[in-house]
Amino acid sequence: MSDPITNFFHAWGEADADARSKAIEASFHDAGTYADPRAPEPITGTAALSDYVGMFSANAPGWTAKVVKSDTTAGLTRVTVAFGGKGPDGSDMVQHGQYFAETEDGKITRMTGFVGTGTPD
Repeated sequence: MSDPITNFFHAWGEADADARSKAIEASFHDAGTYADPRAPEPITGTAALSDYVGMFSANAPGWTAKVVKSDTTAGLTRVTVAFGGKGPDGSDMVQHGQYFAETEDGKITRMTGFVGTGTPD
């Protein structure tokens, strides 16, 4: 996985904290920022981001995050991600999110995520 965005989301399913941190450090710039609706404020730095992603692994054990679609325009990448695993009732569940990312020198410098894919109601 040489794509930093794909590598970053692969880390969301990594239960091992050291492996997750290494994957995030390889894909995200040290001073990069990340924001999504569930983060109380933008997150800066790979250590804080690894802790945040670790909460996903802890709260949704066995779940993964997979890039299912991406496109780039003028240096900005739009990514649709499928988060999936077993729900509380044991059935398979999938939730989608949409992210916008900027990269530089092969690492993410800024990423902002949204719940869902923005489909009209």
